[in-house]
Amino acid sequence: MDFDLTSEQKMIRDTVREFAEAEIAPHAAEWDRTEHFPIEVFRKMGELGFLGLPIPEEYGGAGADMISYCLAVEEIGRACGGTGLSYEAHVSLACTPILLYGTEEQKQKYLVPMARGEALGAFGLTEPGAGSDAGGTRTTAVLEGDEWVITGNKIFNTNGGYAKYVVLTAVTDPASRGISAFIVPTDAEGFSVSKPYEKLGMRASNTVELILDHVRVPKENLLGPLNAGFKQFLSTLDGGRVAIAALAVGIARAAFETALAYAKTRVQFGQAISKFQAIQHKLADMAMHIDLARNAVMKAAWLKDQGRPYTLEASYAKLFASEMCTRTCEQAIQILGGYGYMREYPVERHYRDAKLIEIGEGTSEIQRLVIARQLGC
Repeated sequence: MDFDLTSEQKMIRDTVREFAEAEIAPHAAEWDRTEHFPIEVFRKMGELGFLGLPIPEEYGGAGADMISYCLAVEEIGRACGGTGLSYEAHVSLACTPILLYGTEEQKQKYLVPMARGEALGAFGLTEPGAGSDAGGTRTTAVLEGDEWVITGNKIFNTNGGYAKYVVLTAVTDPASRGISAFIVPTDAEGFSVSKPYEKLGMRASNTVELILDHVRVPKENLLGPLNAGFKQFLSTLDGGRVAIAALAVGIARAAFETALAYAKTRVQFGQAISKFQAIQHKLADMAMHIDLARNAVMKAAWLKDQGRPYTLEASYAKLFASEMCTRTCEQAIQILGGYGYMREYPVERHYRDAKLIEIGEGTSEIQRLVIARQLGC
């Protein structure tokens, strides 16, 4: 593995960083305060090709590799955790399953506009009674003539209030608990969403409940083989976990950079607090763990780009980066002291955003279970 980025990877990273610093970071605090979903920024990202970054060019994307995509997620997450989360959900969780399992007709009809930024996507897996136990899905899909009739609820759905298409799971064989995946247009009759959840963090990301009341979609909207949806979504989540680990690195970077700058200017006992060993040790640990987490992300992304198995490395990256992010943000608050607890500085927002990454796309407990199983336990 070559640790040097290619010229194309550096160009993508720098382009996204420049955009994020100009168009996202200055507004992140206000979006958090008002719980505003910046749809206008997503339109701009679509025009620049960000929303289809790792999607092949023949399907409207930029054809970039997984490493480039993770670098983009990190930079957007550094500017705003909520925006980074919605970006990652659109690409990793909505576009990817259509790319991996869709027919050519489905890719042209749904993936192309999503990759071009003409339509936002969402992913429906979690239900009131099916969180970590995704096999407990109760949403059903019944074939009636040439249409699937879908009934149920999906909760904690990122982008659901703004998405044009949702990829979701439903039980199609109750006897064997067979689960299938479907592409559902959100303008279908019987489809509705709740008001956005009031959340601790990631408040710039739209999160709603999806209500499907006998929603009818053409039988052609079945994604992949019948009753293969569970396996498809587990595969999709592997890639999502690498990307959300990159989001954790971005948020942690933002908290660390604020803490480092503050420590160099905050004077106590006649000198900058960065000169005190206790603060130096905190900053050293923060920098080390961020770098180690990024290396874990890059290894998992590299394995995916090589077409090699990466389930174990995806869970390594997601588990380590998410817990590192929360710990780093907590230490940033400690370095800033009372100021860290105030909204005058962004570290309290980073801390609130960070916690979600230990929960979403597989909790830390689930990651440890995945790792143990991969080790043959």
